[in-house]
Amino acid sequence: MSATGQHRRPRNNRLARKLAVTGTGAAVLALPLIGATSASAATPTVANVKSMGYADNLDGWIRGALQVMKQNGIPGTYNGIYRNIIRESSGDPAAINNWDSNALAGTPSKGLLQVIDPTFLAYHVPGTAMNPFDPIANITAACKYAAARYGSIDNVFGAY
Repeated sequence: MSATGQHRRPRNNRLARKLAVTGTGAAVLALPLIGATSASAATPTVANVKSMGYADNLDGWIRGALQVMKQNGIPGTYNGIYRNIIRESSGDPAAINNWDSNALAGTPSKGLLQVIDPTFLAYHVPGTAMNPFDPIANITAACKYAAARYGSIDNVFGAY
């Protein structure tokens, strides 16, 4: 009989064979991996005012930040945050300082609470955007920094 006439057993792929050998426990663990075909399946949720149910304005940004801060044990009050935001950026989340000593050194202060990139990265709060212009990320990173340095953003009454 020629090779073309012989009955061949279909080849199983390696994953199917491995699952059959290791049992159903591995199959349960492998199912999420098999189904995760889109980028969104691996993208973590990031806190933002819309997902948190707050208005997309200064009041909403502060309230959203306070919620994240509470979840992460970062001290601070609405009034302390508001006072510092008004002094630092007048409430403009896109504010950037291109004239002070930080800017001259190549790291301008950014966002509502005028945080420089190295400080933002060092004090970034997980679950917030990796963007210093994002209001909640900026507020929470600045408040985490202020807590480490001054005990709370409530204790900051000038440039910090």
